[in-house]
Amino acid sequence: MLHDAGPLPDFERGTAVTIGAFDGVHIGHATLIAETRRLAAELECPSVLVTLDRHPATVVRPASAPPLLVDETQKFELLAATGIDYVLVVHFDGERSLEGSEEFVREVIVDQLHARFVVVGEDFHFGHRRKGDVALLETLGAECGFKVVGMKLVGIAGLDGPVTSTRARYALASGDVELAARLLGRLPEIHGFVEHGDHRGRTIGFPTANVAVPGDILLPDDGVYAGWYLRPDHEAHAAAINIGRRPTFYEETGLLLVEAHLIDFDGDLYGESARVRIAARLRGEVRFDGIEALKRQLAIDVEHTREICAGRDPGR
Repeated sequence: MLHDAGPLPDFERGTAVTIGAFDGVHIGHATLIAETRRLAAELECPSVLVTLDRHPATVVRPASAPPLLVDETQKFELLAATGIDYVLVVHFDGERSLEGSEEFVREVIVDQLHARFVVVGEDFHFGHRRKGDVALLETLGAECGFKVVGMKLVGIAGLDGPVTSTRARYALASGDVELAARLLGRLPEIHGFVEHGDHRGRTIGFPTANVAVPGDILLPDDGVYAGWYLRPDHEAHAAAINIGRRPTFYEETGLLLVEAHLIDFDGDLYGESARVRIAARLRGEVRFDGIEALKRQLAIDVEHTREICAGRDPGR
């Protein structure tokens, strides 16, 4: 990983570059990256992905910035897995947000990366007030010596419209984790750390790992899901996952929690990093008429989860 303020390779052979926020690193992003790598191989030069160190909306319109599909660590893990040669992280702040489109291209794309090709989606916008677009890139490319590939947005068979981060966020927020997985090209995954809760699950025979998730991360709609809990050593356990506010215990609105009940597991998870991978939605979150009714439903949820996860690759 490279940073725009740090030392960079001289890139004397030039580069093939793709640019974007890459929130979620979905299948549309994967297509851009694959084309960038293909061109780099053809030109016998490095491939470089340029992204920002935060979502630009958190700076230019923080009150309405969208929740993120992945945290920073997961984003860069996913980018590294694409096989891109370099990821250049550009610091984005108030000063950078006022920078003109041409200034950004000349400073980063031309002077730092010596780009020979720039690959972006056809809807790409950049620079102050998002005034830069593919047409401007093409004009600057003609002046500065690079070519531009404006790629058509990727679609999915049977679905109208293109794959976008906005669409993936909507699918996840509505609890449609199967659609979210199709758009992302992988199962949705939540990262966090296991912390102590009120131990209610343990007292009713269904102990859970309370996974603390940063507040800027998008969670699926409140409900119960089947999936896997991945420990730091990558050991995967089938898990019934509750996302919500536990209305059976709290008449008033409780805290939004991610709780994973690991099936056939008895151990201490406190303090460890956790990855909760979601495969299917089982039901919405409801308030039960007493603890016994809740326990009966939890037993059904666990068996349903066991059936869904049996023999299935937790990575898919």
